Amino acid sequence: MRFSKLTRREIGKLAFGAGAAAYLERASAVVHQVAPGIKLCVQSSPRPSEEQLLFLKQLGAEYVSVGSPADMRTAEGFAQIKNSYQDAGITVWNIGNNSVHNMPEVTLNLPGRDEKVEEYKQYIRNLGKASIHYTTYAHMGNGIWTSSRDAVSRHAPAREFDENSPNARGFWAGKEFKGPLSHGRVFTEKEIWDNYIHFIKQVTPVAEENGVRIGIHPDDPPVPVLAGVPRCIFGNFEGYKRAMEIANSPNVGICLCCGTWLEGGKKLTGKDPEEMIRYFGAKKIWKIHFRNVSAPLPHFVETFMDNGYYDMWKIMKALRDVKYDGIVILDHSPRMVGGNYVQTAYGFAYMKALLNRANAEAKG
Repeated sequence: MRFSKLTRREIGKLAFGAGAAAYLERASAVVHQVAPGIKLCVQSSPRPSEEQLLFLKQLGAEYVSVGSPADMRTAEGFAQIKNSYQDAGITVWNIGNNSVHNMPEVTLNLPGRDEKVEEYKQYIRNLGKASIHYTTYAHMGNGIWTSSRDAVSRHAPAREFDENSPNARGFWAGKEFKGPLSHGRVFTEKEIWDNYIHFIKQVTPVAEENGVRIGIHPDDPPVPVLAGVPRCIFGNFEGYKRAMEIANSPNVGICLCCGTWLEGGKKLTGKDPEEMIRYFGAKKIWKIHFRNVSAPLPHFVETFMDNGYYDMWKIMKALRDVKYDGIVILDHSPRMVGGNYVQTAYGFAYMKALLNRANAEAKG
């Protein structure tokens, strides 16, 4: 029986019975197999310098995640990025493309939607041709919101968001969004769901054919409605669960940004990061953004990993327990004296210490 012919109730029973993410896979889908074990990753440059490569080697980083400039967003460009690291013994886990990473045209069905969907499909094909098997997608209609970049976390400048601040703004790809209505009207939850379905049903077959997995990032922040746009799908557990059922594919899963999830808190999201990991497991979660925040909404400041309200050890232990084999990467770190190298080294070392502890405990 083809999974697509089942009712949503039947899908729920099959896919999520006994609280486990036991998904049925289409035989035609190409799913790239990866080496076992948690992979600590570093955000790096598409054109790495010798100094950057040396830093990665000194750090002990074996995986990188990179963005791509416009002139490298082809299969050949992606292969060039991949080879520049491969020659140094480092694996490129994913190559991002800001032009299609988050598309208001798709989320809100704005003019240009069809062109953006086709651009995304070609992006997936290019990744597949370059043997890059993962990418992150976000379904936010009006960007990532902040009210200040001047908040302080342990004397370090950091992003802040306060729902009640008149300075709250959304930002994406050089555009700024603000209330009361970022796009001149109120959108319904049904519209957001319909637009997601329209998108995912078109791109899923392309991802399956090309062996690329799409991990969907949470809405940042996961406020139920921001400036007239509902964040009803990727701002809570039930939304994710239904979105995975609709996609019905081993190639569509989750990029779990723990910082974003902690911004919402369990009251808004329905499950904390540890519970999300234990529910969806390594079958559906392929990338972890590792960061902490000061408190749940309505007001938070991004913090150092050891200085927020959540115990990040719970995340690493849960990943080890479910035999997670994707990447864990530092995300949105407060700015430190010494710049990016210092921030990266601090975050990588902190994650490595937690991973070493998890591995040691697993060995008994």
